Amino acid sequence: MSGRYAVLFVCLGNICRSPLAEAAFRQEVERLGMDVEVDSAGTAGWHSGKAPDPRSCAVAKAKGVPIDHLAARQVTLADYRRFTHIFALDEDNLAVLQARAPADATAEIGLLLDCVPGREGEEVADPYYGDAAGFEVTWRDVSEAARALAERLRG
Repeated sequence: MSGRYAVLFVCLGNICRSPLAEAAFRQEVERLGMDVEVDSAGTAGWHSGKAPDPRSCAVAKAKGVPIDHLAARQVTLADYRRFTHIFALDEDNLAVLQARAPADATAEIGLLLDCVPGREGEEVADPYYGDAAGFEVTWRDVSEAARALAERLRG
C-alpha cells in the first residue's frame, strides 16, 4: 500500500486495552522511525472524554509511554475512511465494527492478534474486572502485536 498508514485500536470502552495498544504501537513505530497516525477508540461511548483506567496508565507509564493525557472516545463512521487499519482487541468488538462499517469504508478491519503468527483468532483479554497483573498481560499481548504489525507495515 502506498501513502501514510493510520491505525486505530478498538476495545469496548477505550479505557483499558485499546489505549495500551495505542501506546505500544506508538512506541514501536517511533522506535522504527515510521510515520504512522495512531489512535484508539471504543465501540461504546460510556467513558467518552474520560482518561484511561488508572491501572492502564500505571502500566504504560512504567513502560515509558504515558497515556494519562488520552481521552476515551467512541468509533465514528468517519474513522472507517480516516484510518487505513482498524484493529479490534476481541471478537465481540470486531463483530460490532464490521456490522457498523459504512458501505464506503476503506479501512482494513481485523483482530489485533491476527497480526502475530501463531496467535490468529486469539483475543486480548479484558483486564478491567481483574487486578493489576491482568494489565501486565494485556501489555505483553499488545506489545507483541505492535511489533508484528509495525514489521508488517514496514514491509
